[in-house]
Amino acid sequence: MASKNGIDRRDEDEVCPVCKSSRYLNPNMRFLINPECYHKMCESCVDRIFSSGPASCPVAGCRKTLRKNRFRQQTFEDIGVEREVDIRRRVMHILNRREDEFDSKRNYDDFLEQREDIITNLVSRIDVAKTEAQLQKYAQENMQSIRVNQALEEQEASSFQKRMTLEQEEARVRRQAARAEYESERREMQATREDFLVRLASGSAADAAAIAREEHKVQLKKSSARRSEEDRIRQKQAALRGTETKRMGTSLTTADTAGPAADAGLIKGLRKIKTPEPEKPYDPFMGLVPGKRDYYTQQESYPSTYLDKLRTNTAALAGGYDLQEYYSRTLLEAFAGLGCFVQEEVAQRDAMSSLGLSKSTATEGAAMAAVDENIA
Repeated sequence: MASKNGIDRRDEDEVCPVCKSSRYLNPNMRFLINPECYHKMCESCVDRIFSSGPASCPVAGCRKTLRKNRFRQQTFEDIGVEREVDIRRRVMHILNRREDEFDSKRNYDDFLEQREDIITNLVSRIDVAKTEAQLQKYAQENMQSIRVNQALEEQEASSFQKRMTLEQEEARVRRQAARAEYESERREMQATREDFLVRLASGSAADAAAIAREEHKVQLKKSSARRSEEDRIRQKQAALRGTETKRMGTSLTTADTAGPAADAGLIKGLRKIKTPEPEKPYDPFMGLVPGKRDYYTQQESYPSTYLDKLRTNTAALAGGYDLQEYYSRTLLEAFAGLGCFVQEEVAQRDAMSSLGLSKSTATEGAAMAAVDENIA
């Protein structure tokens, strides 16, 4: 709580343990603390003792080495609360595992309980040396995952801030539109009322009911049009809000960036991330082994009138001609696109169509030509 001159009343009666000065004698005195020992001393003593470099704490009985850049003003009135907040912030900065890194919700709850136990031990000064050693070891072994989770937290905080800013801007635009619409309706209603009064004054008593009905219809049409426009604007804003939320969504995930998760030692139940094996280089010819391809399956035989005759043709088989080799080479050329010229095939197809040849006749002719070339 601050007094009229801006001085915190909790420091009015405090005395510096080094120079024994108090705020009663020096109203502009400012007290600082260091998170190493949380001993409070005035700013002038801090400048005088620690400006030349690190030094021991001047408070009697305290042997901790302090540095000037670590001194800061106290945030909470109770120094115990100040210390607990600093410890909690430091521990959660190191043990910042996320729920999606664990195998189950139970394991994540156990991790949260374990983290609270560590914070309690440090706050209560129970096994401080052992707990600090465990934290330091964990921080060294899991530096990459700690940095990745910190980046995720910063990204989520930035996305949340952008979303809040967007919602505030939308609310401001809606308020302005509502005020403008209210003014427009008020002016329109005033003009309509004046026109209605003029028409009533210039017309007869028999025309009053007709003029009133006509005016009522006009008001209903305007109200319906206004509601339709409001619904359209509301739907458009909802669509824009959904698009913005998807665009600002978190693109990083711990599983994608943290690498393989080994046993963290201090933390149990972490999900094991499997690293995919590197893909082997693709060989379209599969080692040039006939009949072994992964993009087609070669059959024992294919129906063809001309090829059926070759199976019993001793003249063709005497020189070592093999139909299976012909099948393999033909299918490889077909699926791999070897020797495929689309323009020539289209011209040949058009020529056969003009001559009235059927597709089966053309296929057998091509097969005969290929076999003749192999025999030759």
